[in-house]
Amino acid sequence: MNSKIIDDIDKRILNILQEDSRQSLKSIAEKLGRPVSTIHERIRRLLEKGVLRKYTVLIDYEKLGYTVKALVLMNVDGKHIIDVERYISQHPNVLTVYDITGEFDVAVIAVFKEIRELDNFIKWVLQNPYVKQTRTSIVFRTIKENMHLPLD
Repeated sequence: MNSKIIDDIDKRILNILQEDSRQSLKSIAEKLGRPVSTIHERIRRLLEKGVLRKYTVLIDYEKLGYTVKALVLMNVDGKHIIDVERYISQHPNVLTVYDITGEFDVAVIAVFKEIRELDNFIKWVLQNPYVKQTRTSIVFRTIKENMHLPLD
């Protein structure tokens, strides 16, 4: 992390927000021994710089019936990779789209309630004339899934 963008207090604020972004400014200020106004200003600056992009929740989709998680790797016509990535990212079941190096060009993580939905998704993807090939793996178990890193 570029140390010129944030300092140790900013890192501590981010670590606290990663634990629970619902915490009040007052609560964060008390934990850090700083005035609420300082915390407010620092969070505003982190948002302005794009370090803190948004506040969100982490949903356990499996508990909502999305029991099929898939990793879909794609070979795409090189001139149209960005177009395909944008197209795929619009699908409501897609959680993540990565532009990658190696044998494949694009990696997608998506969730579905039934295998039939995954089948329909793959067929939809392959209708795109710039997608040359897909390789799909179904996730059996999630060992670790974390969107946060401890900042030191």
